[in-house]
Amino acid sequence: MKPRVLAIVGPTAVGKSELTLHLAARLDGEIISADSMQVYRGMDIGTAKPSPAERCLRPHHLIDVVEPGATFSAADYQLLARAAVRDILGRGKLPIFSGGTGLYLRAAIDDYNFTATESNDLVRNKLHQEVREAGLAALYTRLRHVDAKVAMRLDPNDQRRILRALEVFETTGRPLSAWESEKDIRSSIYDVILIGLIRPRDELYSRIDERVEQMITSGLLEETRRLYEGGLSFVAGQALGYKELQAHLEGQSTLEEAKERLKRQTRRFAKRQLTWFRADPRIQWVDAGDLRQAEGTILEILAKEWGMHYN
Repeated sequence: MKPRVLAIVGPTAVGKSELTLHLAARLDGEIISADSMQVYRGMDIGTAKPSPAERCLRPHHLIDVVEPGATFSAADYQLLARAAVRDILGRGKLPIFSGGTGLYLRAAIDDYNFTATESNDLVRNKLHQEVREAGLAALYTRLRHVDAKVAMRLDPNDQRRILRALEVFETTGRPLSAWESEKDIRSSIYDVILIGLIRPRDELYSRIDERVEQMITSGLLEETRRLYEGGLSFVAGQALGYKELQAHLEGQSTLEEAKERLKRQTRRFAKRQLTWFRADPRIQWVDAGDLRQAEGTILEILAKEWGMHYN
């Protein structure tokens, strides 16, 4: 029998953290962050990490794993997440993934093999040199020719993912979308229930705008300054919030312009997250508008599928 694992996913600002905390208390569970940026220490406000007080309520895993100057990949996450699941199950608790990084979640719960597309330093360095010489737009155009499927889902300014897709193609001779289609069977190594949280678009966008304002009030500008002075890895430097505010710190925009750009980019990011998750037919969608009602709906799903009832 496969071990039972619950996953709460959805776009940024939909309410995953609050609902997951409630569920973890009801289900005697421990929370595993499925967020590609919360693994970095010191990137607290911009990644909307659970507060120290919230982390005291229930154990949290895969938060503050590496320094912001270090590299960290989905393959690294896979190893640590599966180890966390074993640790949690070994203590008789329920592992509950919570986050919006779809690739990281699939790497953890599915039969996902990174061997065929592991990194190629020579190709990656060559591509970075081409970016400096020809510009990112030229490489995005090349990606559209060799892997239109992946190019269509990427932002033309998403340098990290554009270069990664080209690296896979030049290393293996096959487009990234071809490798992904082989992994698209979604064969989970766990008995997993996937819950997707959703809200009406206007409501979600309003929450995103409110979150950005709250982050600024809470000190995101100071956090950004400190992180860049200390040194960020390329991946960490791509996190929403930091790159937009760094442009302001460098005098390239006013604070209001930086905030508006961050709100706009976050809305676009949420849209891409939803596109990713909606492609997974295993996900059962729950309206997150009413916390108590959403919690009850999820408990009903668990009772139906696992035959377990909770008080």
